[in-house]
Amino acid sequence: MSTESDLASLFADSTPTLAPVDLQRVLRRSSRRRGGQRMAIGGATTLAVAGIGVASVAGIRGLTPSMTSGGGTSSLAPGTASGSLLPLNGGATDGAIQLAPASRLNLCGGTVAEVAPSPSGLVLSPQFDSADASSALVTGTVTLTNTGAASITGSSAVTPEITLSKDGRVLWHSNGAMIAMARTIELAPGASTSFTASFAPVTCGVEDDESDLFRENLPHVAPGVYQVSAALDVTRVGNDPQVVIDLVTGASSSVTLR
Repeated sequence: MSTESDLASLFADSTPTLAPVDLQRVLRRSSRRRGGQRMAIGGATTLAVAGIGVASVAGIRGLTPSMTSGGGTSSLAPGTASGSLLPLNGGATDGAIQLAPASRLNLCGGTVAEVAPSPSGLVLSPQFDSADASSALVTGTVTLTNTGAASITGSSAVTPEITLSKDGRVLWHSNGAMIAMARTIELAPGASTSFTASFAPVTCGVEDDESDLFRENLPHVAPGVYQVSAALDVTRVGNDPQVVIDLVTGASSSVTLR
């Protein structure tokens, strides 16, 4: 029979040895996880909707998978994008086209993308009144209209992505983390609904697209006439039935900045 001293020796020998904690390594790994959190949440392919509810804090802007690589190069031709539908089952299907999400459609200093009309018939129409070029934000409305022949039910972010441009060049676009709230979309043919949206009358640079938030104190644009366009990812049920994400855009509108 084992003696008390034998048992004590056995437990002492089996006690695990803890390695010292490398604090710097832990902080680096934690920082990487925070940096990827926005894309991980934004890349979700499903979103529970009950009217309008708070899901989480982070990028609903990234609701669709991006076609851009880490260097920001898209597999589409520069300045173009497809309004075709993207299956959400995670697998490739014949003829399926992966869309750049609305949040990555137009990048600072680039050419405003030309997007094919949405197959669903959904169209966005931005409207912004004239404002001071030195304003921190210019607020307006964006109307989503169902120009198709079938009723549409789905969900979207609570506000579209806005792009400010001049002569086809992107000056500013929506950026930063958002509260991932879903807005229910229920539109009969010819019906419409409005969103509140805003833009900053400033000029961003290529380096601003390398992080979620743009630099502070970006230079304001000069007084003049500019173009404002909107884009929105609408998640809906197709005719298959198949859950799809529809990249919805529309014609740009002019805004006068004094």
